[in-house]
Amino acid sequence: MPPTFTPAPGSADPGSPARWAALEEAAGVVATLAGVEPGARSSGEDDVPAQLRRADPWRRERAEAGVADLAAIMEPGLAALLAVNARGADPRPAAMALWREFVAARAAIVTLLSPNGARGTHLSA
Repeated sequence: MPPTFTPAPGSADPGSPARWAALEEAAGVVATLAGVEPGARSSGEDDVPAQLRRADPWRRERAEAGVADLAAIMEPGLAALLAVNARGADPRPAAMALWREFVAARAAIVTLLSPNGARGTHLSA
């Protein structure tokens, strides 16, 4: 069965600690398949769910959408990497691409949740 990072039925919290932990664990598998060390995270990356709870509503809404988007990328990506690996093919190039996407998305979410992130102001259209 392919991995899933979607919230449990009845849970509408895309920034839940369990979902974020699942994404981080999946990212660790992707890093391993890519042949890289996950490396140290910045201090802001350590507790994204807590940052989501404390964030201004507009930041939380956008960051939760980012977490959902990240899960939508990681689910099929990890499933494909595991299938490639199971067939004996080299998953490293594709795994490296997915790893870079994860790192960039995680950094963007953390920046958005930072009090000074995304220029620190809400601009309405």
